[in-house]
Amino acid sequence: MGKKFSKRSAQHLKVPIAAPNMRIGLLGGSFNPAHAAHRHISVAALKRLGLDQVWWLVSPGNPLKDAGKMPNLEARIEVAREVAHHPKIVVTGFEAARPSAFTVDTIGFLKRRYPSVDCVGLMGADNLASFHRWREWEKLFGLVPIAVLDRPSYRLKARASRAAQRFAFAVLDESDARGLASMGSPAWTLLSLPLSSLSSTRLRGGMEGESPRGSRRQMP
Repeated sequence: MGKKFSKRSAQHLKVPIAAPNMRIGLLGGSFNPAHAAHRHISVAALKRLGLDQVWWLVSPGNPLKDAGKMPNLEARIEVAREVAHHPKIVVTGFEAARPSAFTVDTIGFLKRRYPSVDCVGLMGADNLASFHRWREWEKLFGLVPIAVLDRPSYRLKARASRAAQRFAFAVLDESDARGLASMGSPAWTLLSLPLSSLSSTRLRGGMEGESPRGSRRQMP
């Protein structure tokens, strides 16, 4: 691949270990920075979907966002691990060592590596609203079941999105969400939950009046 990493960085680039028959939620993003809302939706997904773990896939960059002033991967991972602070949340940056960091390629790689593991894609409702802009988004919907977690002011936009309309036939009522991980794809559900107004964009702008680390301790 032609990529070189320091020994310190190398530990962040290892693919996490998964045992057969585990249920794992995959939450990808730049985590710039990670904050309490990421932890909040991850804990909710663990409970509501009956997951064994949630993996935070800290990406080297987001093709839909300007990465010009983004902190390096190692710094973002270190903050994410402090914010997560949960035995079932695993933070990893292994996508940076892969030939492609597009989500569709990452999911395909994990399914080949762990064929007996049930993976669920996790995303906020704001991501579903723009999901049709993702690389091979229809193929991605067919790779893993997807749980969409509510975000302030995005529920209606998510339900009206191009992706939601395209896969309306595959939507699952949230009362049946616990069985989502073992379902064939495409399958997806929109989970309602107590909403947090935290966002990475607002935190970067200093609008929350608290650090990501401090905000984490106020969440269950």
